[in-house]
Amino acid sequence: MTDTISGLLLAGGRGTRMGGVDKGLQPFRGGTLAGHVLQRFTPQVAHVTISANRSTAHYAALGVPVLADELAGYEGPLAGLQTALRHADTPLLATVPCDSPFLPDDLVAKLHAALLAQDADIAIAVTLEADATGAARKQSHPVFALMKRAVLPQLESYLAEGGRRMDGWHGALKVAEVLFTDAGAFRNINTPDELRDAEGTRATLRQVAAAHAGYDPHAVPVRQARQIISDFVQPVRGTEKVALRAALGRVLAGDIVSPISVPAHDNSAMDGFAFGGAQLSTEHPTTLRVIGTVYAGRPSALQPAAGEAVRIMTGAVMPAGCDTVLAQEHAAGITEDSVTVAPRSVRAGDNRRLAGEDLMAGRAALAAGRIVRPADLGLIASLGIAEVAVRRRLRVAFFSTGDELRSIGEPLGQGSVYDSNRYTLFGMLTRLGCEIVDMGIVRDDPAALEAALCDACESADAIITSGGVSAGAADYTRDIMARLGEVAFWTIGMRPGRPMAFGRIGARSDTQHDTGSGREAFLFGLPGNPVAVMVSFYFFARPALLRMMGASVPDDLLVQARAAGAIRKRPGRTEFQRGILEVAPDGSRTVRITGAQGSGILRSMTKANCIVVLPDEQGNVAAGDTVEVLLFEGLV
Repeated sequence: MTDTISGLLLAGGRGTRMGGVDKGLQPFRGGTLAGHVLQRFTPQVAHVTISANRSTAHYAALGVPVLADELAGYEGPLAGLQTALRHADTPLLATVPCDSPFLPDDLVAKLHAALLAQDADIAIAVTLEADATGAARKQSHPVFALMKRAVLPQLESYLAEGGRRMDGWHGALKVAEVLFTDAGAFRNINTPDELRDAEGTRATLRQVAAAHAGYDPHAVPVRQARQIISDFVQPVRGTEKVALRAALGRVLAGDIVSPISVPAHDNSAMDGFAFGGAQLSTEHPTTLRVIGTVYAGRPSALQPAAGEAVRIMTGAVMPAGCDTVLAQEHAAGITEDSVTVAPRSVRAGDNRRLAGEDLMAGRAALAAGRIVRPADLGLIASLGIAEVAVRRRLRVAFFSTGDELRSIGEPLGQGSVYDSNRYTLFGMLTRLGCEIVDMGIVRDDPAALEAALCDACESADAIITSGGVSAGAADYTRDIMARLGEVAFWTIGMRPGRPMAFGRIGARSDTQHDTGSGREAFLFGLPGNPVAVMVSFYFFARPALLRMMGASVPDDLLVQARAAGAIRKRPGRTEFQRGILEVAPDGSRTVRITGAQGSGILRSMTKANCIVVLPDEQGNVAAGDTVEVLLFEGLV
């Protein structure tokens, strides 16, 4: 898709309300306004040009070409648009302003889908916003647009007549309006006050967490912890185009919009005889002369008239004038050059597959956020699409902490154990499709831990640690996090996995207390016990990482089963017990736990095919009681 679309960043104005300065070059969150817009816009198009009438060297330093208006005198964004359309080397041009750094990651994809579906000349973004009475009204955003290069004559005629309104030149053009639900994504920053406000719009982790009733960072219930994480993490930026086969397991960056109808033509659903159904009699047999045969994949000029039919093969294009196929086994009689149709043996329109019956051109075949599966590869290939826009891979750094840990190949001394958690995390992260950075083992030393967290934050979107967050070890970890970032909670009301932290590294606004890199990464501080690592990863880290990947996060694969035996449980915390689910021939399910449930018994996870989920309010479970289980299928 993006190969046919070039982008234009509109930065040619006077910046009057900003005090006469160049808006796009104003500092914003460690960069410039224009730089932030480019980060979100560039992955959506083949290439970007900036429309600017001053500070051209500074704009060129952003690494993209700069075009000045061919109309003199700061004639507004339409002058920049005119120049860009004259120089465009693609059939489509997308436009965004330089002062909207929150624009949607799927802006161009949605505009493009609407342009195709409605066969429009231009597609523009619209949102619903409240008016003075509180009623919803439609708000157009004509600077967020996608248009055909062929609209240039209409624009030039409008400019020649003195028109300058951004939405006033559409005239006879066919306009597709595309509704976006997040009005804030189209927010313009026009004044110094608005710029200062935008710098501080993001809430802190503690603010997000504190909005939950009864929030206690030292004893967070499971449901609340999951909601806090979900409320805060957002998809990372960045997309890329990959060859179709390389898209397996990747997250779609935009809808896969079908360029063709599937099937492309009306065709036969079976071998038989095709003809116009209106000529059939409901009282007497109808005999039709067979004038030839139509084969699948072979063009045919045959066009039966009244009283005629053609022999047709499955998948062959229906000849003009034919709307019905009689299966050959249902014919009342067949000769070398005729077929007889019995009354009511077939109805008009039977056994015909309509063009676009599976998928119409311009409609979405797969939605953005989907993780591409093998069947999806086949569907995309059937549309003739060779490359797919996908989200960039999420980069996750992980390490284990503890003086007792040894790597495979090292001798075990008294009190030491091999580090298994990094291998478990490697497997779980690889299954998710993450780009992983294994940072090894970090000793129980505050300086070493702080250095490891800073190093990980330099390149990773998320950091996962195992160990170092339980009572005692957490003391210096908390001191480090107070310097490097913020933490929403340290413990969760669950077993196993009670000591678990969720926070953000590099999140402090105080420059004396951060990583120094200007980057941020989410921290998932998992317990050190092997089973607790897996449980806390599946219930907390995995859904958060999927969300960061831009993937649609599925609901837990929970099913109900009857307990095969009694399970001890006290109310007040959620417990996750390893279980073996069995399905009887009649479809009924029973589950039994794998035995001892200590959080260090890793072998129990290899035997289990599910986790029995016992919520906070649950007490002891008797044999035969119904419980919920989380299936490992699709997770491990």
